[in-house]
Amino acid sequence: MQIQKCRNNQKISENSVFLYVVPGEQKHSKEPSSLQCMHLAVVACGDRLEETLIMLKSAVLFSNRRLCFHIFAEDSLKPEFEKKLKEWPSSYTKKFEYNIYPITFSVGNAQEWKKLFKPCAAQRLFLPVILKDVDSLLYVDTDVLFLRPIDDIWHILKEFNSTQLAAMAPEHEIPKIGWYSRFARHPYYGTTGVNSGVMLMNLTRIRNTQFKNSMIPSGLTWEEMLYPLYQKYKNYITWGDQDLLNIIFYFNPECLYVFPCQWNYRPDHCMYGSNCKGAEEEGVSILHGNRGVYHDDKQPTFKALYEVIRDFPFEDNLFQSLYYPLQSKFLDTVHTLCGRIPQVFLKQIEKTMKKVYENRVIVYLGANHRY
Repeated sequence: MQIQKCRNNQKISENSVFLYVVPGEQKHSKEPSSLQCMHLAVVACGDRLEETLIMLKSAVLFSNRRLCFHIFAEDSLKPEFEKKLKEWPSSYTKKFEYNIYPITFSVGNAQEWKKLFKPCAAQRLFLPVILKDVDSLLYVDTDVLFLRPIDDIWHILKEFNSTQLAAMAPEHEIPKIGWYSRFARHPYYGTTGVNSGVMLMNLTRIRNTQFKNSMIPSGLTWEEMLYPLYQKYKNYITWGDQDLLNIIFYFNPECLYVFPCQWNYRPDHCMYGSNCKGAEEEGVSILHGNRGVYHDDKQPTFKALYEVIRDFPFEDNLFQSLYYPLQSKFLDTVHTLCGRIPQVFLKQIEKTMKKVYENRVIVYLGANHRY
């Protein structure tokens, strides 16, 4: 099946379905909410092809509304993405559109940006400049897995007040063991800083805002601010683009919405003992396997989730081929601190799969009752 690519303002055949979000504040969109496309952006370089595909797979498996993927990748990865995505069954490819973009930086030295922290990670800073026709999007790192519909975190955009234009989770829950509170040599947001691996962005507001900064008395636009900010702090930052975002929101705290830790659940939330209350109560919503934990044996609970979603055959039964194998793998992780709290990892994904199953039954019965 041919998957549609997002093509802004281009004519598409009359048999095609294309969803386009008109720029502007989301709440004023003229399109019915049920028809709007949820935009998801990711940046992939080097050996991140498989990780990115598994992240996209988790998004498609559980989400309800249509998705628009914005994949920023090195030129060598583009044909691989296209090949792999076309191999997915039509029952899933019809749920999304995609576009693949080259790695580009509109201001400053491209080589400097490309080498900041991890290869190409700084690309996310330029999304408001590149995706001019997109109102809002969710950016995630390649090592993220969705354990519930994207629809649920997308809803947080409606909770923004009049000044908020982005949302992230805290870097740590406990300041005394937080990295920023102990080691940072630059300004950072709040008491623990924020983690940028999962970031909701209202791009329209970002493009239209003058940001307070430490360089000049007046405000600067997002694009004007990026390179001077990097030049000022480049000798003091460790985590690259995440540090720059922390600096920006230190000077503009009213612009940031902070969502709870279950939306960006990392090994730090359990490897020293459970410290994410939201996940304990509701379960993990979005898993962030940073520090390469999907590919080594340091955090087998995270690795188990990655491998089960990776190996799940698209059209199989979710409980038989995903949930039960996951439970079985978790039995081998109880010797770790993260493995001692399997309910934290299983609660939300079980709830999500039940909803998916119920929806499929309703659709099936509805189709049968037409005749």
